Amino acid sequence: MKSLNELKKEFLEHLEIEKNRSQLTLRNYDHYLSRFLEFAQKNGVKSPEKISLDLVRKFRLMLNRMTDEHGNDLKLITQNYHVIALRSFLKYLAKQDIKTLAAEKLELAKTQSRQVQFLENDEIERLVESTKKEKNDLVGLRDQAILETLFSTGLRVSELANLVKSKINLNKDEFSVKGKGGKVRMVFLTDDARDSLKKYLETRKDKSPSLFVAHKQKKSVKKEIEEMDEKVARGLTPRSIQRIIKKYALKAGITKDITPHTLRHSFATNLLTNGADLRAVQEMLGHSSITTTQIYTHVTNRQLRDVHKKFHKK
Repeated sequence: MKSLNELKKEFLEHLEIEKNRSQLTLRNYDHYLSRFLEFAQKNGVKSPEKISLDLVRKFRLMLNRMTDEHGNDLKLITQNYHVIALRSFLKYLAKQDIKTLAAEKLELAKTQSRQVQFLENDEIERLVESTKKEKNDLVGLRDQAILETLFSTGLRVSELANLVKSKINLNKDEFSVKGKGGKVRMVFLTDDARDSLKKYLETRKDKSPSLFVAHKQKKSVKKEIEEMDEKVARGLTPRSIQRIIKKYALKAGITKDITPHTLRHSFATNLLTNGADLRAVQEMLGHSSITTTQIYTHVTNRQLRDVHKKFHKK
């Protein structure tokens, strides 16, 4: 009989090959399951058939009492991620005809409704406008194009970082992008986003295939372009893009904690506020389930209020 650790390894390989899960997902599942298996071993459980509801209950109690290096409690959503990974593992074992606890018996802890942070239109304008304060013109053009593209398409930051020039046809206002789970969807450019991208790409002379690359802040644009003509520039990482957005939020005087995902939320909120259908927004965001898109109920709730005021009369 294979050990639980051997079965975990096979499960992760299954996720990688058959399910085409990202490396980030694999790392997370490995982390959550390793924590459970370590706990199971300490409690004398070394085989799948010994996994019981009582063992899982004790594991969840441990998670609920855990604190991180800063002394903060483990968030309920993080605790749920452990359960989701374990359920997925148990389902895999069942499909392999390995006797174990039924995954259906595990329920997630009820969490509070998720509140999304988004920017109003005037805040978006201020954010984009603040790129004009950048001393290096090439950096300013790049950063304006990043902000416009994020707000225009609703891309995840990893999707934006992975964009390559050859896939973007600026004679069209749309292009395809590969999202989570290898799912391909169409995204669309506004006139402002297309114009910003065109201006930025026309200024660049480097040979990098990446749509957005790192530029040296202190050099003149002319000197940098001459140097970059001879080499391949480095594409921006998701972390770099996050820092760029925080920089311009500060310059624009926006006190909200802004991340690239804030612009994704703003994209969805803007569409729904202007009357877009929730299903259409689901497609544009690349959500596999409408339930995920329903976090934007703050918008539909606002629209319901307007409907009530307009039509509910004595």
